[in-house]
Amino acid sequence: MSFKRQVFILILLALVTRFVGLNWGNNFFFHPDENNMASSLSQLSPRNLNPNFFAYGQFPLYLGYFSLKIFGLTNNFVNSIFILRFYSAIFSLFSLYFFYKIYPRLSFVLLLIFTPGLIQLAHFGTTESLLILTFAINLYLAKLIFKKPRFLFFLVASLCTAVAIATKVSGAIFAFPILLAALISRSWYFLPYGFLSLFFAVILSPYNFLAFPEFLSAVSYETSLATGSLPVFYTTQFQHSLPYLFQITKIFPYTNGWPIFLFGLLSLFYIKIKNKKYVFIATFSSLIYFLYFGQLYVKWTRFMSPLFFVLPLLATFFINRQKFIVKYLVVTICLIPGVIFFVHYLFPDTRQTASQYLLSNLPQNSTLLSESNNVVSLPVSPNNFNIINYDFYNNYPNYLANYLLTSNYILVPSRRVFKNYDLKYYQHLFDGSLGFQEIKKISPLSDFFLNSENAEETWSVFDRPVIRIYQKTQNLTLNQYENLL
Repeated sequence: MSFKRQVFILILLALVTRFVGLNWGNNFFFHPDENNMASSLSQLSPRNLNPNFFAYGQFPLYLGYFSLKIFGLTNNFVNSIFILRFYSAIFSLFSLYFFYKIYPRLSFVLLLIFTPGLIQLAHFGTTESLLILTFAINLYLAKLIFKKPRFLFFLVASLCTAVAIATKVSGAIFAFPILLAALISRSWYFLPYGFLSLFFAVILSPYNFLAFPEFLSAVSYETSLATGSLPVFYTTQFQHSLPYLFQITKIFPYTNGWPIFLFGLLSLFYIKIKNKKYVFIATFSSLIYFLYFGQLYVKWTRFMSPLFFVLPLLATFFINRQKFIVKYLVVTICLIPGVIFFVHYLFPDTRQTASQYLLSNLPQNSTLLSESNNVVSLPVSPNNFNIINYDFYNNYPNYLANYLLTSNYILVPSRRVFKNYDLKYYQHLFDGSLGFQEIKKISPLSDFFLNSENAEETWSVFDRPVIRIYQKTQNLTLNQYENLL
């Protein structure tokens, strides 16, 4: 097959995997970060560009807002969601190009196209795809600077770094490869580069300075979360987690797929280093990123997203050293998790499937005991069922026995509570002691390879969570329930 035909096929696959399924959830919006950004974007107006939201910078919000204006679309919550998702897909697409420029092998691009974590982030209207793109561009520019330091490269890098900072303040770490390349090539251009990066960052995210007290408060809050000094219920999973080992066991096997993960690790025994100084720039920059974010108390999957390219790159090294038949066999195996993960976006989210099951199989006005607090409710009309959203984080076990007494069914909408809290309630629910029996378990297709509930929780609770439905089969007394709790 000719090179041009291979490129055409890769472009087609990239477009399909990034843009098909952007309406996942079918107008039910389950991602809290995406919702926060869309809420902030939708309240912007020509007279008020203050986002009143500083967990992220203003650049992605302004990009979405002015794009809606240009396209002639109303600036409302739903349109804000879709413009954010549209740009995530665009940024993910562009990042493939720059990763190719870093290591020009089509097999590398193919693995990136079907990297589950990159597919997922392209479908989320959040900042991760943009941050991945800025890191990829800076790595490529560092390669150019290393070969021949030119002011134009530093100027473009300053714009790219500014976009990263104006998207999320921690994006300043993406300046590292540029600074390393400047130091190794002994270029004084890193001085204007630093100044211009800050200057452009102020222009692209002005309210970080115009509303500095609010910005500082948000940064302080996010820092407290990241370091664990401010304990909240949705960071409970990180108690007693081991830095670095957690990411290696709970994130990368899932976001890259286990074949890419394993072949990537195997490649460490095969690497022959060429262009050692540039390889040092790229690997050391990635290592610095991993060492910093990996040691934080909070170890969310999205924190590792700029490094999702590393294992596909290493796996490509392994693939390139194999003979023809083995090479294509390994590539095929590596693509399977990504293909299956993408298929999720061709079907309803598991929460919609669960909702349809409830409507089709449960008697109307049944009482369901479910969970509240940062678990998005299933899209079921309260007119059909009496749904009790119990706060396990703050209320357990108060009044729970009373709710069990009156409930006909129990709904476990995700792994978020039972994986993080060792509660007798879940022990006895799962072993049947509460008098409820599981009648339906809705799992994503990708769980055929790795159980998504064993991954870092944000890998699965924002889309396609495993959902369990239990039916009461035995009536216990109030005292019996209280004793079991």
